[in-house]
Amino acid sequence: MLVDGLSRASSTTPQKSVDPDTLIQTLRDHPSAAHRHRAHIGNGASTITPYSSRYASQQEIPKFKIPPDGAPADAVHQMLKDELDLDGRPNLNLASFVGTYMEREAEALMVENLSKNMSDADEYPAMMNMHARCVSIIAHLWGVQNGETAIGSATTGSSEAIHLGGLAMKRRWQEKRDKEGKDKSKPNIIMGSNAQVALEKFARYFEVEARILDVSEKSLYRLDPELVKENIDENTIGVFVILGSTYTGHYEPVEEISRLLDEYEKKTGIDIPIHVDAASGGFIAPFTHAKAGGRKWNFELPRVKSINTSGHKFGLVYAGVGWIIWRDESYLPKHLIFELHYLGGTEESYTLNFSRPGAQIIGQYYNLIHLGFNGFRNIMEHCMQNARLLSKALEKSGWYICVSDIHRKRGSHVYRGPDEVDYGTAEETSADYNAGLPVVAFRLSDEFKKRYPHVKQESVSTLLRVKQYIIPSQSLSPSLHLSLISVSTPSFSFWPEKQLLITYLSDYPLPPKEQKTEILRVVVRESMSLDLLDRLITDILSTTEQLMQSDPMDLAAFQPGATSIEKAQMSKGVDGRNKHKAKRPMSEGVHRTVC
Repeated sequence: MLVDGLSRASSTTPQKSVDPDTLIQTLRDHPSAAHRHRAHIGNGASTITPYSSRYASQQEIPKFKIPPDGAPADAVHQMLKDELDLDGRPNLNLASFVGTYMEREAEALMVENLSKNMSDADEYPAMMNMHARCVSIIAHLWGVQNGETAIGSATTGSSEAIHLGGLAMKRRWQEKRDKEGKDKSKPNIIMGSNAQVALEKFARYFEVEARILDVSEKSLYRLDPELVKENIDENTIGVFVILGSTYTGHYEPVEEISRLLDEYEKKTGIDIPIHVDAASGGFIAPFTHAKAGGRKWNFELPRVKSINTSGHKFGLVYAGVGWIIWRDESYLPKHLIFELHYLGGTEESYTLNFSRPGAQIIGQYYNLIHLGFNGFRNIMEHCMQNARLLSKALEKSGWYICVSDIHRKRGSHVYRGPDEVDYGTAEETSADYNAGLPVVAFRLSDEFKKRYPHVKQESVSTLLRVKQYIIPSQSLSPSLHLSLISVSTPSFSFWPEKQLLITYLSDYPLPPKEQKTEILRVVVRESMSLDLLDRLITDILSTTEQLMQSDPMDLAAFQPGATSIEKAQMSKGVDGRNKHKAKRPMSEGVHRTVC
């Protein structure tokens, strides 16, 4: 029927849509093609090249059911490689904080140990020793105190680590309530609406009321201590405090919240702990000169009981490793520790996953001992310096204003106009500026919007996509258009002259209550060079100027949507053109995940 439909499509009758998968299958199964299938059916296992096999044009590698017979290794490899070419290159994935570059020596170590399983402690004692050393090194970076025995573990990422930290707080609260003979059916936990979705997942999965507090421009888009004070009670198991918001890079005021909880305990006798989500900041604050802006954030504060971080973010390892550390073993409830008799040995386990790769732990240990403290400091300071330069260049144009403020002098959080932009000196460090992640969040200036009302940030995003930038699809919020730009370019010598910085640009909302602020965001990672930074600045400004000189236009139709059967089946989300149809309104708590 579809073949007949094609002939009709050439007439003037308008066609609503065509299902490409059905169309291809119909053409493949047409009687005129049957002889070609039979002619090649015996040649699949013996080929000269992958493209001379029947899989090149006559027979498709199965997608949804296992085939009765196998296919030649070279043909399968080539066909899968060709399909994966449709992905963005991992080292040019600019959407996330997750690292995409490691040195060859680190990669070699990881490849040599890909088959090692972290659950087999008795079989791989050398790897487990490296794991223990990483825990010790990170604990000392985070200010573990004399007399305390820090305990921790590698995880698959910060999400698992956050869940473990939350579970420990919940179990300690339950044990205390049992001793006091009090009700333990209504636990709650405090977090800001800028929290990464893993924090709300913990609350939902483990039956804890999530008290998600609004953030605002006044609170620097981070958890407001005054709101914390208003929302804690005897059922509060803890407070999640974020060292580095994914929205704007701001560090939340851990020390201020700790003092507030100290005062609350003095008045009520209720002891409420803090877990610090330092997914990115855990490998930035210890090394930069700015630290956490002169304030304490780690185990130097007695109220901070546990901290997590992502080794695969600014720990500079490929995706698949996070860390959770408790300041002392007494804060990890025995109820969460399992003694396992496995593969000839006995071991303790307190992770959500059992079998998991060990190669990332080896890669983490390599980075720690290869770079050392000063090596990490140099990398993080370079990231901060490049983020400041990008921020200042954008504000100097007069077209953009930064919502993030790691480029403003320490203690200043107010934009004072393009004429007040100070490029600084070569001798300055991050300590001269506000502390935070190397994130640049910016928006069109009010003056620009008045002069060029037809220029929309969606149009900036779309035109950057037209310039061959990688644009992954993402579920969007129904309220706000915010575009992401992250930078990662580890290989400079083979960079094509005309290939511009790859950019992730999709709708990305600020938290509820700040939905009307449209921003773009740049994450500056280790692999952004000064040369690439120059290209990025030039490209953003030239695209903006192109829109200024153009007539009003609506580029929304160019936003990509779901284009495959697989995506339609595996995700219930909606694309950018249908974001108003989202089932859950943005105001209902944490609503997205961008890591």
